[in-house]
Parts: sequence; C-alpha cells; structure tokens
Amino acid sequence: MTDTDLPPMKVAIIPVTPLQQNCTLVWCTKTMRGAFIDAGGDIERLRAAIDKSGVIIEKLLVTHGHIDHCGITGVLAAELGVPIEGPHEADRFWISRLDEDGKRWGIRGEVFEPTRWLEDGDTVTVGELELDVVHCPGHTPGHVVFVHQPSRFAIVGDVLFQGSIGRTDFPMGNHADLIASITEKLWPLGNDILFVPGHGPNSTFGRERQTNSFVSDYNLAQ
Repeated sequence: MTDTDLPPMKVAIIPVTPLQQNCTLVWCTKTMRGAFIDAGGDIERLRAAIDKSGVIIEKLLVTHGHIDHCGITGVLAAELGVPIEGPHEADRFWISRLDEDGKRWGIRGEVFEPTRWLEDGDTVTVGELELDVVHCPGHTPGHVVFVHQPSRFAIVGDVLFQGSIGRTDFPMGNHADLIASITEKLWPLGNDILFVPGHGPNSTFGRERQTNSFVSDYNLAQ
C-alpha cells in the first residue's frame, strides 16, 4: 500500500475509567500527528496508545466537561506540553468541579482551563485534517461534536448512542435541547455518517433514525 492509498484519518478507541468511556485517538496518516478526544482517565493506557501507534500528539480535544470525558485532560496536556481545545464555554461549570466530582465518582479529576473554548461552526485541525465543530447542548450546555466530513465520521460524546441518547437528569441537562441537537444539528449531516459515541459501540446516523426509540423518525412523528 502506498501513501496515496492510505485513508486521510485513522482512529483508535481506548475505553477509559470505570465508566468505560470511549477516549478516541485520531490522527492524520500523512503527518502522523494526532489528538486524543476525551482523555478522561487511565493515563497509562493513553501513553501506551501513543507508543503503539507512533503518533505525535499535538493537542487534546474535549466534547464536554463530565469527569469520565476530561478528568485527566489537564494533567495529560501538561505532561505532553500540548494545548486543550473544547468544549464550549457553557461547560465551564462542569470543568470547575472536576476535583469535587473526582472524589464523588472515585475517578481522578483535576480542574483545567482550555487553551481554546469552541463555538458552533469552528474548525479544529489535527495534522492536515480539519474537523468541524458542532455545538450540541442538552446532555450538558457546552457539549460539542467533532465531524470529519471527508471521512463521513463523527465523535459525538454523550449526545447519541447506539439505541439511546444522553442523560439529561444531571445539573444543566435539558431533554428538549438534546432532541433538537440530534435532529437539527446531527441528522442534516447525513445518514451515512459513522459515529463513535461516548460509551458503547459505533453506529450510523441513518441506523439511529430507523431504530433508536428515542429519536427515530417514526417515534418523533407520533
């Protein structure tokens, strides 16, 4: 296989923390520069993923401020000497309580300040890749989704799962906002988009529109 045959982006999923959160390592195959999305815990496993892949981590990306998604993000960023991008600043509330939540959940958590808060319509770069930022509030007010359009691929955090949707019973959660984020922000991206959720197996938007009892076209039309 020549370099021109390689897909522009590769992905590895590393489940972390007792909550088995899908930390995603994405990298540009041309430059071998990459980013962790949602470095929530188990820093040794993330170091091992770097060694195994040979990727140079150039930044850390965050979908939202819950501890299983970003508990050690600040620690890892300091260790690697890289910036943090995301989530939307509306999740400052959650990031400011990572120390407290860490004690509650038995997960290491340290407060950090992102290098860059993200807004709807922003883009982030990983090597020569460009990911679109989609603000999808509901599970948390500052939740963002990352989309690589050329690969028809998205990392959606806890907005949407195979057969389910994100919880909205935590502080600042909003069920109506979450449904609107899914149907008005994600569905228009296309049924063929393959997504990695924050927990559990991958799926596609089209599959969820057909089979997900929370947001299927049929159920929402009732």
